[in-house]
Amino acid sequence: MTEHFGARLAAAMDRHGPLCVGLDPHAHLLAAWGLPDTPEGLRSFSATVLEAVRGECAAIKPQSAFFERHGAAGVAVLEEVLAASRERGLLTVLDAKRGDIGSTMGAYAQAYLSDGAPLAADSVTLSPYLGYGSLRPAVDLARQTGRGVWVLGLTSNPEGAGVQLVGSPTVAARVLAEVAQDDAGLEPFGDVGVVVGATLDPDDLAAAGVDLAGAGAPVLAPGVGAQGAGAEDLARTFAGLTERVLVPVSRGVLAAGPAPADLRRQARELTAELRAALRR
Repeated sequence: MTEHFGARLAAAMDRHGPLCVGLDPHAHLLAAWGLPDTPEGLRSFSATVLEAVRGECAAIKPQSAFFERHGAAGVAVLEEVLAASRERGLLTVLDAKRGDIGSTMGAYAQAYLSDGAPLAADSVTLSPYLGYGSLRPAVDLARQTGRGVWVLGLTSNPEGAGVQLVGSPTVAARVLAEVAQDDAGLEPFGDVGVVVGATLDPDDLAAAGVDLAGAGAPVLAPGVGAQGAGAEDLARTFAGLTERVLVPVSRGVLAAGPAPADLRRQARELTAELRAALRR
């Protein structure tokens, strides 16, 4: 890959908008689609979604846990999803939230970020709560291979505040400062992104001492749809970050299935709504 991940992400969002379709094959969603809760059900579900939303979103975000729960056969389907996304020109955000130290973190990095790895994705989510420096093997390998990482910053779950808002400066502010340092000098933005919940508001960010506008990092903003955030929340929380916010939505798209035409229409309409909100 000749371009760094931030440049590739910027191009994808400029062309297709800020929508990232979450691939979360819950058992109840498979049942609603008339599919069995088996690896074959995962395979059929994933293939339908990928074909329906190609050209209608910037990225796909498979949630690793929903594939892992089926064991080796489910992980094999995840490998197929990542390969099929590459073939369709869809960037991938593998939602695995890995975090460890030393050689173990290095092994996670090789699994998800090295060329030729069966589970190689364009980017992967990481947890920094063993210390941001523990993520260095993944950050460095991502940069070497033109991939990216997304570091948990201010998440949308209420329990997160008990860790992320501790201290002065807060843990979240310190994580973002490290992210900003890694992204310094990269245009149009960096390859180390930060996860910030769309359910938050500007007062939450100010209280945490977080300056997203000045960080130079792309933002992965979960929480739209089932978790309660909407387009107005995006416009308020991420004002001034129009070109840097990638918005993962799962149930808000997948509930329109299983007909591919309905999935495609829902993705298209949601993309238009998100574009308009972020440009305000």
